[in-house]
Amino acid sequence: MRLRKMQGKLKVEHSILDGVRSFLERLLVANPDIRSVIPGVIRPVRDARGKISVRVTVPTTNGWKAIALSDGARQELFISTALSRPELEQAIQAASEDAR
Repeated sequence: MRLRKMQGKLKVEHSILDGVRSFLERLLVANPDIRSVIPGVIRPVRDARGKISVRVTVPTTNGWKAIALSDGARQELFISTALSRPELEQAIQAASEDAR
């Protein structure tokens, strides 16, 4: 399956939750150390209301897995980067604040 690319770094294989796409674009523009972001599976959850929240969960072979919560659903995000967990969490926090 070929991946559709946006700006060469945001690889879209699945649909993306509302608001998460613009968050990811801000994150990628502000952080050249992030090689790519691949949004994954979307699943409904009850506690995903209000503004978008993203939390880093586990390391992967080439970066980190994160979970984005928005619009009553959660979406997996696979982030390819050499950043450490604290550096990535700080970048995510900065991208979240830019939305305000």
